[in-house]
Amino acid sequence: MDTTETVFPDQSDFEYDYETLRTTGVILAVIMFVSGILIALSKKFTKCVKSSSNSSSSGTQIPKTEVPPPTV
Repeated sequence: MDTTETVFPDQSDFEYDYETLRTTGVILAVIMFVSGILIALSKKFTKCVKSSSNSSSSGTQIPKTEVPPPTV
């Protein structure tokens, strides 16, 4: 039967490259931070643009229909 030493060889000489990990982490954090700010600002600006535009020019609104009065 195999022992754990033969299945998992000695990894004492393994070392992380902390400089690359740190650099990659900072780059990903900056990208996520900037994209979050852009998403938040884009939602804010689209809300302002929709409220200030004419209702006839906006094609996303549901058209209002008039219901005829019931006849007896």
